[in-house]
Amino acid sequence: MKKFKYLDYFIVVPYVILCVFGIIMVYSSSADYYIINGIRATSYLFRQMAYVMVGFLVAALVFELKLKKFRSSTFLKIFAIGMIFSFVYLLFWGSVVNGAKGWIELGPINIQPAEVAKLFLTLYLADMLSKHNDRLERDPKSYYRAPLIMTLVFVLAIFLQRDLGGATINFTIALIIFFASGIDYRKGIGIILLGVSAFMFVLLPLASRINVNTKNYMLQRIVGFAHPFELAKSSGNQLVNSYYALGNGGVFGVGLGNSIQKKGYLPEANTDFIMAVVSEELGLVTVSLILILLLVIVGRAIWLGIHAHNMYETLVCYGLATYLSIQTFFNIGGVTGLLPITGVTFPFISYGGSSMLVLSVAMGILLNVSANVQRERTKNLTLVRE
Repeated sequence: MKKFKYLDYFIVVPYVILCVFGIIMVYSSSADYYIINGIRATSYLFRQMAYVMVGFLVAALVFELKLKKFRSSTFLKIFAIGMIFSFVYLLFWGSVVNGAKGWIELGPINIQPAEVAKLFLTLYLADMLSKHNDRLERDPKSYYRAPLIMTLVFVLAIFLQRDLGGATINFTIALIIFFASGIDYRKGIGIILLGVSAFMFVLLPLASRINVNTKNYMLQRIVGFAHPFELAKSSGNQLVNSYYALGNGGVFGVGLGNSIQKKGYLPEANTDFIMAVVSEELGLVTVSLILILLLVIVGRAIWLGIHAHNMYETLVCYGLATYLSIQTFFNIGGVTGLLPITGVTFPFISYGGSSMLVLSVAMGILLNVSANVQRERTKNLTLVRE
């Protein structure tokens, strides 16, 4: 409990506010639709409340643990094996949600391995790339080979689920960690070119062979993004209704609970497109405040990465900052039509247990790093005074 005196309120306060606001908006965005369809209006409300409470407990537990436990080779091996088994399971028995075969159903619980992969890659790559030893000088290709192979395997596995958003976010997290580890920029550019080439000439053809609908599914999303109003009754439907929600809400919104689009017009109103409902009901002002709260967490993560006392903590912070910022960018981009719809949820606000659990672990890790930074700064100040 001594650690709680180092609690970082730049992380805790935005985290709690966003989660509580998310509970309110999950209920607001789903209640009317479920009432119309004869389903209990509070069913998703209570589930989201449970996810948030479990998330708070998990964040507190991770905060109390020592970070070296996450660097344990046993922990990382078990984590990696679990992830690989889950990806294999998805190829044959995965549940399809919104076109992506990325869910494992365990009774009432649905697990999305692509979400968990973001956390695994951050921890694994931070550990591997912070071990600057003699092998880096002797054989840099060998040093980067294992992390690069692991990254490409994970990105391929997620892409085969037809989850382009998840694959791109995981690849971006890995890319930032590679660059932050001190990799030569020429090698970094080589990794980017390798990733793009692999996507164009390996991943897309392979995915199309395994599942002939993959290519068509992605093309439909791109065409719907490019011509939403011409395809308003098919692939452009979601984006058109999002536009209506944004336009109807304006600067201050139509009032909490008064959204029109959530009443069956806007698909995924409580998950991928919850920010369209937020904008319609509470306006651009509230959306801006939410983005500022997320920016505070991301900015704090970057600050912690700069002031961390070892490379591992630095890379973890940069990886988690990338995770939050890219996920937010992809979601807002899809809602506003700046990017094709990728099925990426909005951090802390969208309904979902997998995302909330992973985000809560991420917050616990950031709080842990922050406590270490504050403890070291306190020690240094004490030494200076003496």
